[in-house]
Amino acid sequence: MEAVTTSGQAVQRLVAVGDAAGRDPACLLPLGIGVDDTDTPGDMLDALALAPFAAGTQPYARTARLGEVRPGASLLPPGATVLRRAAEPDRESWLAAGDGWMIRVVRWHGGGAEVSVTAVADDVAHTVLALATNDAAAEQRADDGLVSMGFWRRSPRQGAYRAARRMSAAPWPGIRASYPPAAAAALDTLMAVTPDTVHGHLVLLHGAPGTGKTTVLRTLAREWRAWCQSDCVLDPDVLFGDPGYLMDVVIGDDDDDPPWRLLLLEDCDELIRGDAGQPTGQPLSRLLNLTDGMLGQGRQVLVAITTNEDLRQLHPGVIRPGRCLAHIEIGPLGPAEAGAWLGRPVAGPVTLAELYAMRDGHAPARPPETGTGLYL
Repeated sequence: MEAVTTSGQAVQRLVAVGDAAGRDPACLLPLGIGVDDTDTPGDMLDALALAPFAAGTQPYARTARLGEVRPGASLLPPGATVLRRAAEPDRESWLAAGDGWMIRVVRWHGGGAEVSVTAVADDVAHTVLALATNDAAAEQRADDGLVSMGFWRRSPRQGAYRAARRMSAAPWPGIRASYPPAAAAALDTLMAVTPDTVHGHLVLLHGAPGTGKTTVLRTLAREWRAWCQSDCVLDPDVLFGDPGYLMDVVIGDDDDDPPWRLLLLEDCDELIRGDAGQPTGQPLSRLLNLTDGMLGQGRQVLVAITTNEDLRQLHPGVIRPGRCLAHIEIGPLGPAEAGAWLGRPVAGPVTLAELYAMRDGHAPARPPETGTGLYL
């Protein structure tokens, strides 16, 4: 190993030295890599993990990603010798080795993990990866009032990444009274959808801020959890602007169980807004292609979108017959329904957010008409 200083920036160049059969991965690097003060210990560990594969001493590699990991799971197979460990603000990483194999474990604080194995033979890599991830996924309990929700984002370091966590979600009968009669009736039908009754791949919920669209999405994820995995995309503007990111999210994991997937996109007003005389933008074209075009063929993917836009302001391509599984307007509760919900008379139409404020002893304050949702 030799250290070089250039233009005031410390750079270390790691070169292959010594016996490549040594267990320390730093001895296996067949070429130089630059390390400067922007790199972290985790970055260095990632580079070392690739050394046996790059050198050809362990030419087989397998990787698994886990959206939600059981507390206490080590993600290391029996007999692993830990060579490196790095704790960082967003993740903790391990590098370990055994007879003819090396394993890299990255566990993100958001709940997910990635496990990669390099080995002298493919069956060895397969076996080691299976031992490391066996029973590592978080246990799913059907009746605990929680639902597992995935969260997709793209970052410069991780690329397209999905983390999962369990969150509370009320059953539909428990919140039905929070919605106007017409919307509740339409939501009854949506909640009862099964794989055999899916007849469109787009769910559109539109209405004023604070009317409970996000609450409905959480409950929908709970009602469909037996047959559909729910994922919230945190950066939908990036998703439909980057074909590579979109493909990663759409393809997912071929071993997903259940096989159906629901992508949740909140407050996508700009994505689906449009006039009948205007051409469709590229992001919107990709959305439509995902719901019933070439991109969506062979993938059991549903897309649920919330928007504060009036239905008349939406692009006609979004709401054309056959594309939408449901498009439901969710408005405020009328005086009678709001009074029944609150347990005392209410003067006029009230949103769900305002009802919660009134129940907690606060005077409702209507938000300015900015088009920003209240995530309720």
